[in-house]
Amino acid sequence: MGKMVYLNEAKRAKNSIVTVGTFDGVHAGHRVLVNTVLEKAEQRNGRSVIVTFDPHPRDIINPGKQGIKLLTTLKERCQLLADIGIDEMIVIPFDRDFSLLSSEAFVRDIIWEKIGVSEFVIGYDHQFGRNREGTIETVQKLGHELGFDVHVVSKQEVGDKTVSSSAIRKALQDRGDVELAARLLERPYLLHGTVVHGENRGKQIGYPTANIKPEHPDKVIPKTGVYAVRTRVSGRFYGGMMNIGVRPTFNGDKETLEVHLFDFDQEIYGTTVQIHFIKRIRDEQQFTGVDQLVEQLHEDKKISQEVLNRISHK
Repeated sequence: MGKMVYLNEAKRAKNSIVTVGTFDGVHAGHRVLVNTVLEKAEQRNGRSVIVTFDPHPRDIINPGKQGIKLLTTLKERCQLLADIGIDEMIVIPFDRDFSLLSSEAFVRDIIWEKIGVSEFVIGYDHQFGRNREGTIETVQKLGHELGFDVHVVSKQEVGDKTVSSSAIRKALQDRGDVELAARLLERPYLLHGTVVHGENRGKQIGYPTANIKPEHPDKVIPKTGVYAVRTRVSGRFYGGMMNIGVRPTFNGDKETLEVHLFDFDQEIYGTTVQIHFIKRIRDEQQFTGVDQLVEQLHEDKKISQEVLNRISHK
């Protein structure tokens, strides 16, 4: 099982196979680098290490801009990497001082001195350090000097896996295209949240919902609308449908995330749940009254169940 360690607690191990990046989403493109680290670690019987940053570097480098929304929280990133087989995710707190560190100082003082490295895996287009001055050549020069190998993941190896975290964010936020996001992530987009008290309107109309407060305020929330979802509650998955929006039929003005779970009748206030987004069903709509809303919810449930049945039989 992989673990998350902050840099100040990291133990140096010379036989470490290391790659560096934000890895937000741990998407298909990231997997090529991660799998290379795993292969090299197996060959060398070494420690597989992903070095990542928190907060997202763009939040510090462009402080005036709106903060970047995350596809994965640190905890989610660590779990996804551990599931793939990575031994350790080392987190570097990214602040203004760190952003001014030269690429050579980063490799020499942090990767070599504090973490340890026998092989550094780097993508063909990766730049890093102050003003993104660090390149493959920087790492190769220091590898030669300090005595570690460098493996460059070529463009050919990445092939059709050239995916960006920003493209996935755009698909989710602009269009709610959770199916495209799932293809690029090679898994459904997921969100962790705590069940909090709502207004019980769903219960009154025969569709009780769990109101979800996202675990992290900077997590990407898909575009408003209704989604077919799978929800993990206490280790078990339940099919359901989620509404993201302001509930215009009830004159709402604050965005809420509400999930109705099929064949479920437990009290789960305070429980952390994991939502897997499977398909966007429709836009949020304003109905003339409760009867029209309930009729639409019947239809949403039917469509969601059909969608979820299809994936369970694949």
